[in-house]
Amino acid sequence: MNSSAGSSINRAAVLGLSLWVGVLVLLSHWMGQQAHHWLPVQASNAAPLVDGLFSFETAIGTFVFGGVLSVVGWVLLFNRAEKYDATDAVPIEGNTRLEVIWTAIPFVLVMAIAAYAMQVSHRLGLVGPMEHIHAHSPIEMQGGYAGDRLPSEQIEVIARQWSWEFRYPGSNVSTTELHLPIDQPVTFRLTSDDVLHGFYIPAFRLKQDVIPGRAIDFNLTPTREGRYRLRDSQFSGTWFAANQADVVVESREAYDAWLKQAAAQPLQPGLSLAVQEYAERQQRNTSGWATVPPAPPPQVNVPGSSDLPHDA
Repeated sequence: MNSSAGSSINRAAVLGLSLWVGVLVLLSHWMGQQAHHWLPVQASNAAPLVDGLFSFETAIGTFVFGGVLSVVGWVLLFNRAEKYDATDAVPIEGNTRLEVIWTAIPFVLVMAIAAYAMQVSHRLGLVGPMEHIHAHSPIEMQGGYAGDRLPSEQIEVIARQWSWEFRYPGSNVSTTELHLPIDQPVTFRLTSDDVLHGFYIPAFRLKQDVIPGRAIDFNLTPTREGRYRLRDSQFSGTWFAANQADVVVESREAYDAWLKQAAAQPLQPGLSLAVQEYAERQQRNTSGWATVPPAPPPQVNVPGSSDLPHDA
């Protein structure tokens, strides 16, 4: 009789636990899907891969968080001492089965995240060869490329304190606003004139450090028309937060027309919010904090604007 009752209670406990685990799995899946809405729009061929990994990690994190809270809630509700019970708890020995379970589950989850991350990293490598580093000056690297494939568009990106300059080889066009044709692979040749910078466009999901004394090839393919924002992801000095530029992704026809129009424009000072803010500070004649004077704005054909709305 007692054996039958104990067996019934065990089956009920297993059923209840299974149902609750199922609820946690559904909740985790829902949170993973919601994670896609927390990120900027997807504007490159790498974005879906990165977002998929982020969604998976969010789902795993939700499951672990929900599981831990469930155990805490169970203990608080059903394993509390009585109000005036000041006695010691019952001494118990370790539970080998339980220890195996709570060791195996995190191990499986971590290995799943690692396997998925390795798969995404491999697929990102197939999207386009990235981070080809040349320990030479940009001038020495003219015409050279470290990868087996050569995208049709190559753009030189020069980072300074605190402005970006983009040069389009073959057209003699220089700008402080980046234009890209949609669905066209592009290679950025990243260089820095001073300190460490970070080339990061949130809508593209990929980031690359720009290291002084090196030329780094960085590849991607824009997949969505719009106006996005390039940001300096590395602390490069006082005005690094103002070191931003617009990135315009447009049709091939619009890009070619813009490039032709830009080539006819005379050179003029490029966009540099840091130079403007530094000049205003000098006019106020306040001591403030010590800082490095910004580099002069580059001479470009198209300065661009920092006031236009952008998608991300």
